[in-house]
Amino acid sequence: MRRAPGPRPHQIPGLLRLAVSDPLRSMYQTVGRYGDVVRVPLAPGRGIHLFCRPEHTEHILVDREQRYGKAFTYRPLREWIGLGLITSDGELWERQRRLIQPLFSHRRVETLRPLMVASVERMLDEWDRQPDGTVVDATSAMSGLTLDIVGASLFGADLTGDRDSVYHAVETLQDAVTKVIKNPLTWISPRAARRTSPGFRQWDRAKDTIDQVVARVIADRAEGRGGSSRERVGPDLLDALLQARYEDGSAIGPRQLRDEIVTFFMAGHETSATCLAWTFYLLSTAPEVRARLEEEVDKVLAGRPPGPEDTDQLVWTRAVLNESLRLFPPVWTVERDATADDEVGGLPVRKGDTVITPPYLVHRHPGVWESPEAFDPARFLPDRSAGRPRHAFIPFGGGKRGCIGNAFALIEVVVALAMITQRYRLDLLPGFEPVPKVTVTLRPLHEMAMTLRRRVP
Repeated sequence: MRRAPGPRPHQIPGLLRLAVSDPLRSMYQTVGRYGDVVRVPLAPGRGIHLFCRPEHTEHILVDREQRYGKAFTYRPLREWIGLGLITSDGELWERQRRLIQPLFSHRRVETLRPLMVASVERMLDEWDRQPDGTVVDATSAMSGLTLDIVGASLFGADLTGDRDSVYHAVETLQDAVTKVIKNPLTWISPRAARRTSPGFRQWDRAKDTIDQVVARVIADRAEGRGGSSRERVGPDLLDALLQARYEDGSAIGPRQLRDEIVTFFMAGHETSATCLAWTFYLLSTAPEVRARLEEEVDKVLAGRPPGPEDTDQLVWTRAVLNESLRLFPPVWTVERDATADDEVGGLPVRKGDTVITPPYLVHRHPGVWESPEAFDPARFLPDRSAGRPRHAFIPFGGGKRGCIGNAFALIEVVVALAMITQRYRLDLLPGFEPVPKVTVTLRPLHEMAMTLRRRVP
């Protein structure tokens, strides 16, 4: 990707048209042609700014975060998940973050590891009952796995029977949000944009599918059924939300309770599933990387599940996952609306402008990453990571609005990758090359059909 020297704002006619049809290609080509700072005019006095250097990201998400709020592009998402931590802002967000943050401390998340291990074991046992060489859709399989993990560890619920319905509902709703964002009416009314977009009744049915699962989980807990025969390891997220009280002694209202549960229900499994699916794809294209992973897992774990004491020893495992997150960050773009005038990279940003700092581009900046398109987990080993800007790698965002569940997600994907690698190899079918599908997350466009082969360590 060629870079123009120095930060220069550019007026790009026709960019929005390309951005609607192929956002990844439009951003990649624009930055490659015009440089690290691009301005696209939208209306008199208002524009979109594209920034892809680590220092720009740090400025927007950390140093001056008080000058930026959730972008208008998040409004359609509220039609789906409501005002949970992902979509809320201001006082509501501050209050909910304070309430939920303690549950996601690293110490607390580590207590959930046995539930994660049990979920992976259940999936592997299902695979063991299939003939060697069975073909699975890795995206769907990882979605089912992480849904099981989230249900068991955050909500004390058995969601294995909901795998297929939830997987297809999430896919439908992500497509819905993406289509609505591309509708010009979104600027005026996301609800109107949703109602004028083809297929909105199908989207409503998908939303109802999610709401019914969430309502069942809440009802089971309220009635003391717990929703599952599985053991719980102490108060979970659902307990915290049901028992929480605000300063005035009031409890969370039914609507806010629903919005927060849907937020974690969806975000808690979708991003991890996407990360794992892309990881197995990348490993299938790099036999030497996979061989080193298998060697490490066999040596460190010796056939047992990974415990907390193994994390520091699984260096290559974590490097593989980080490289997957670098190349295919599930949250591929971060967008903010300026609430006050600012200056980023020498470019004035006016109140009301939208700024975009896409991890997909930040993770590929050639000034930071050598051979940025290559799959090279070694770049995350300690000797090659030294001196790299902190915000050159932002799969979980940054600043105080960074992902609250990053510790949960990292333990979850390390456990899953290590345990699956102990028993199986996943190989992409010949002739199939997955491409990213740009929706809310960066899912593969088509089914990622892979062959399961049992390993004999």
